[in-house]
Amino acid sequence: MNTVKMKKSLLKPLKKIALVAHDNKKNDLIEWARFNKDLLSQHHLYATGTTGKLIETELGIKIKKLESGPLGGDQQIGAKIVEGEIDFLIFFWDPLEPQSHDPDIKALLRLTVVWNIPVACNRATADFIISSPLMNSEYERLIPDYDSYRARL
Repeated sequence: MNTVKMKKSLLKPLKKIALVAHDNKKNDLIEWARFNKDLLSQHHLYATGTTGKLIETELGIKIKKLESGPLGGDQQIGAKIVEGEIDFLIFFWDPLEPQSHDPDIKALLRLTVVWNIPVACNRATADFIISSPLMNSEYERLIPDYDSYRARL
């Protein structure tokens, strides 16, 4: 059994949060963001295009907007996770509606596991994450050290 070595990545008190929601979940995410506006405004926020525009308009909080999910926004967030530019993901996805970009969604969720990024896919989990004492403090996140994997290539 191969044991993957772990290394530490220090998350600063100012977190980088990605916000994503499918069409049928956008209102839920906006409502959640409105309720948590004071906490969210203390951090750097990223979002896929439509979701970011709606939240920014509704809350008056600056959000770095990427492309819409079906146009590659999910993949942009995934790339930012790999590059260490996203600390955690709030993704209100709709499990009951087929999505044209479902492979992108699965790839994004896979990357949260690969890089040990906290992810909330519903309001209850998002509430637990945002209210954690770790939100406004430093945190040493363990991430797999993939150097031996890269050396095989």
